[in-house]
Amino acid sequence: MFKFLKGVVGGSGSGLKDLPYNIGDPYPSAWGSWTHFRGTSKDDGSPVSIFSLSGSDAQDGHLAAGRNGVKRLRTVRHPNILSFLHSTEAETIDGSASKITIYIVTEPVMPLSEKIKELGLEGTQRDEYYAWGLHQIAKAVSFLNNDCKLVHGNVCLASVVVTPTLDWKLHAFDVLSEFDGNNESSSGQMLQYAWLIGSQYKPMELVKSDLSVIRKSPPWAVDSWGLGCLIYELFSGLKLGKTEELRNTASIPKSLLPDYQRLLSSMPSRRLNTSKLIENSEYFQNKLVDTIHFMEILSLKDSVEKDTFFRKLPILAEQLPRQIVLKKLLPLLASALEFGSATAPALTALLKMGSWLSTEEFNAKVLPTIVKLFASNDRAIRTGLLQHIDQFGESLSSQMVDEQVYPHVANGFNDTSAFLRELTLKSMLVLAPKLSQRTISGSLLKYLSKLQVDEEAAIRTNTTILLGNIASYLNEGTRKRVLINAFTVRALRDTFSPARGAGIMALCATSGYYDSAEIATRILPNIIVLTVDPDSDVRLKSFQAVDQFLQILKQNNEEMSGDTAALGLNIPSLPGNASLLGWAMSSLTLKGKPSEHGSSAPVSSNAPLAATSSDSTLVENAPTTSPIRVSSSFDLTEQHATESPTSTDGWGEVENGIHDEDENEKDGWDELEPLEESKPSPALANIQAAQKRPVSQIVSQTKRPIHSDSSSGSRSTPRPAKEDDNLWGSIAAPAPRTGSKSLKVKASTTIDDDDPWAAIAAPAPTTRAKPLSAGGGRGNKPAAPKLGAQRINRTSSTGM
Repeated sequence: MFKFLKGVVGGSGSGLKDLPYNIGDPYPSAWGSWTHFRGTSKDDGSPVSIFSLSGSDAQDGHLAAGRNGVKRLRTVRHPNILSFLHSTEAETIDGSASKITIYIVTEPVMPLSEKIKELGLEGTQRDEYYAWGLHQIAKAVSFLNNDCKLVHGNVCLASVVVTPTLDWKLHAFDVLSEFDGNNESSSGQMLQYAWLIGSQYKPMELVKSDLSVIRKSPPWAVDSWGLGCLIYELFSGLKLGKTEELRNTASIPKSLLPDYQRLLSSMPSRRLNTSKLIENSEYFQNKLVDTIHFMEILSLKDSVEKDTFFRKLPILAEQLPRQIVLKKLLPLLASALEFGSATAPALTALLKMGSWLSTEEFNAKVLPTIVKLFASNDRAIRTGLLQHIDQFGESLSSQMVDEQVYPHVANGFNDTSAFLRELTLKSMLVLAPKLSQRTISGSLLKYLSKLQVDEEAAIRTNTTILLGNIASYLNEGTRKRVLINAFTVRALRDTFSPARGAGIMALCATSGYYDSAEIATRILPNIIVLTVDPDSDVRLKSFQAVDQFLQILKQNNEEMSGDTAALGLNIPSLPGNASLLGWAMSSLTLKGKPSEHGSSAPVSSNAPLAATSSDSTLVENAPTTSPIRVSSSFDLTEQHATESPTSTDGWGEVENGIHDEDENEKDGWDELEPLEESKPSPALANIQAAQKRPVSQIVSQTKRPIHSDSSSGSRSTPRPAKEDDNLWGSIAAPAPRTGSKSLKVKASTTIDDDDPWAAIAAPAPTTRAKPLSAGGGRGNKPAAPKLGAQRINRTSSTGM
């Protein structure tokens, strides 16, 4: 029947060379003469249980019964019967004596008596768990008796083991045999190993060895008696010593007592069938049994039943035994979500149960399921994940986010639902710190560029807030290219007042990333315009921002005038910057003013607005000084000759694409602060001043979004044909192209000619920005071509 593997183990008993499992420590109890060991697989280290039975003679009755148990366990399969993995026999030689040992390897289990002590359940929770366990054992016994026509013969507390998920399973099949009730003349085949059963567990007909009575009895008669013995040992907490103890019913629950008495009927034909025990006993009707039963047949339920069940499950889980919830319900729930049989409300229950686990257990049991759910096509599942991402986002590794989570989350940026687009945007507060620079620059910023011109005002506002939050995760080159353009050209010109306020707040919170030249030429001119904004909150924020940035410039001036040795040091960031995350999170849940909805795109009722008057308190509490980065070789000459390629003093150059190659060394600011040169003669000075005056007017005109071919001349670079298709790329001035290498330009302020931001820029918004005279730009400055326009008007007025 079995092949004998004769390997010498040296008498240590620590394991077998031919057994692909490691034998560990034994449990203190096991059924019959078997010893129950903990074990692990040699291949992958997975846990197993190993049962061993030894005998000195190959013809030993215990070994023969053990071989019968191995054969039966291998061939009988049921969810409530112990799962068989491997078996072998080995003969070990110790001196002159030999010993034969049978090994059975099964799924990892623990004796029921030991698990009960470990759980320590009491009261209602204990009764509910016992009810679930007895329900499982009754199904296993019913399967053997009614379906397989087999008799187990020794159902008791020792023959039940518990899995890591707290399921009860039946084993100890040494006595198991076929029920040959139709063959009364047969002898010696049925229950031939009944001598292994303790006398206290035997019904009267088995004590008398009256096989004729047993054959005339129902197939379940012997095992129904054994199930009654199990119930007694379970509730009394004592091992059955003699049959008379079964009459003591004080510890048996009243709802189970009638069935208990029918199981132990003195007449075999009147004993209760275990299948009827499952169907009829009100003892098995409790919350734990009903909940687990519903989960096990979840695929048979309709969507309404599932939705109702999962909405109640978070509250119900608090009332059930915690260990059963975590070890039984949680794996069932995770599996149901992973394979699509559970609805979106189940995610809330999964995360609530997961919050009761330790960090290590959560990462092992819950997180893999969550990561797989991000690939789901169910919009309700995706929405639930984004709404609860703050509960598990910290547990996600950077590699997991970058490779498995973000590619699926990014689909939400293009979703037709504004609510899902905004949830996706908010989720970046958690995910962006874990993204690689390649993903941020090549993908995330592309989506944010589109969202800054989204039709929903709340999404535009929250995009600005998000950019302020993730600024610290951008590299220096990306910050130079993106932040100022996004906050000034986009946010400060938005028709939605909370969006303008968010732009001001974002500039203040990221003030540590701008040098003094950018503050003076690109930030302050745009903020000052908003001091006359129609919205009082925007005006208040703009005044506070002007004070903050002016203080930065004053501090820079004092340092340049005082200690030149300190010019190369970076001033620490503003303490106020650290509060940006809290500001953004609170702003995401605030509502904008109703008066603003009329002047902007309609806002979804589900999409919270951002940046209200309450945000202004953050700026008030912020220090009035901000960090600046100044080169140690900084001087007045370089201050005017060197400038970031993306920085301008207005809007004309960045919108019209006009760049004078001959004036790269001047940057358009020589008229205001000329470089120190040798003074010309008074006459020559007057001529030069007269020549420069028209040029200054033309430069001022190019800073308006009005194109004039006559003003650019041969010295200007033609505007690209498709520049309107660019967003942040179009408003970022390209790097100056010059063949001269003599300029002393600081390396940190230069950007490569190939601007990657232009490559990922989104299409231009369908609506054009408000005219500058409307308060969204630099103010009402006189246009240079005004004189020409007047001459045309005078000509038309004369009728010529």
